Amino acid sequence: MLSYAEPIRELIEQLERLPGIGPKSAQRLAFHILGSGVERAQALAHALENLHQRIRYCERCGNWSMEPLCPICRDERRTAGTICVVVDAKDLVALERAAEFSGLYHVLGGVLSPVEGVGPGDLRVTELLERVDAEGATEVILATPPTVEGDATAEFLRGLLLEMGGIRVTRLALGLPVGADLDYADQVTVARALRGRTEMLD
Repeated sequence: MLSYAEPIRELIEQLERLPGIGPKSAQRLAFHILGSGVERAQALAHALENLHQRIRYCERCGNWSMEPLCPICRDERRTAGTICVVVDAKDLVALERAAEFSGLYHVLGGVLSPVEGVGPGDLRVTELLERVDAEGATEVILATPPTVEGDATAEFLRGLLLEMGGIRVTRLALGLPVGADLDYADQVTVARALRGRTEMLD
């Protein structure tokens, strides 16, 4: 690293800060960018600059958007009575790819984590409760991850939502992935699959 010119070293250091990018990957990417020419490097720099200048949070759900409301919240065909709560925008994208959900979303912005000092006030919990009340939602789907923090967050939200009354609170089914063999699944996954079993209908 010490033998690299300062601009290259600086780029490598910045690339290493990205998730999943180690020192070797950062070096490969840096030299790829360097060898791609000025125009491609400037295009990348422009895209990165544009990202923070033009993208904002959706005022309704917290998704990334170029407008005050994201395309999903602007879509009048969506089922307004059902809100799916996700941890962040990438979870929303994953659910949209499945093309099975036609309701609206609410991005929490994280999960409860006392160890890391993340409490209810650090998440978009108040905004969720206000939305449920104002929009007359009848079902809230909790799509938090199957982790200790995700489970704690789901239980916390469940309690608050049930106190409001008249709201069906559900959670995404958890269990065996498609194509998985039982003997390769861990104990927790098998237990969740059994608890989330569904009836086979004609």
